[in-house]
Amino acid sequence: MDELLTTRQVQEHLQVDRTTIYRMLKDGRLQGVKIGLHWRFPRSNVEALLSESAQPTQAHPELPAPTISHDALPVHCLQAVQDVSAETVEVGAITTDNEGQPLTEISNSCQFCNLILSTESGRQACIDSWHKLAQQDDAQPHFFTCHAGFQYARARIEVDGIPSAMLVAGQFFTTSPNPTARKAQIQQLAERHGLPLEELIAADQHYNVLSKTKQAKIATWLKKLADTFAIISLERADMLGRLQRIASISVFARD
Repeated sequence: MDELLTTRQVQEHLQVDRTTIYRMLKDGRLQGVKIGLHWRFPRSNVEALLSESAQPTQAHPELPAPTISHDALPVHCLQAVQDVSAETVEVGAITTDNEGQPLTEISNSCQFCNLILSTESGRQACIDSWHKLAQQDDAQPHFFTCHAGFQYARARIEVDGIPSAMLVAGQFFTTSPNPTARKAQIQQLAERHGLPLEELIAADQHYNVLSKTKQAKIATWLKKLADTFAIISLERADMLGRLQRIASISVFARD
């Protein structure tokens, strides 16, 4: 029976990065089988590629890397799950790309944040906060203060080991804000984004303060939901791959 190699082992053998491995898998140069959530590659196929690379051959045309947001991530499915989950745990949630750019709409958004997001400058300030979250190196979620003073945390969505997107949960406090400092902050937000101060103050009366226990649960929920999104994305990618192979066979049969 042919020995199966891991993605990392194939990288070491071929001296290429992980993205190139999946590109070769997609264009047919590399054979692979899915075992659980991970790809495995026959050693004989990898050694054949090494043998070919040692001989002068016609170069394969460079193919564009798969578009994660369109192919691997079924955004419409993630939106539905995100909507239900965020409402259940009583936080705001959004899925972004690896740079903090939104892929979904915000789920269960509070009135205060809706007012901020209603302005172009406010929405950009939120995106800038998500971008800062994206720069964090920590694997596990931890809390971060956004531009509006709320707490946020993120979990990475890794599709077959590749960071493909980010799930963000927020619009809450971990401790009750100081009333005087919060009023001054709201006034600054109103001036910066051209919003009525009275409306922002009224909307801020219904903020959510998480207990230590709830904070720990939110971090765990966030990681589990991100992992679930990764599984959904893998299954969709596998299904699309099967459909593409069926389409190829059908074209061959017609010819």
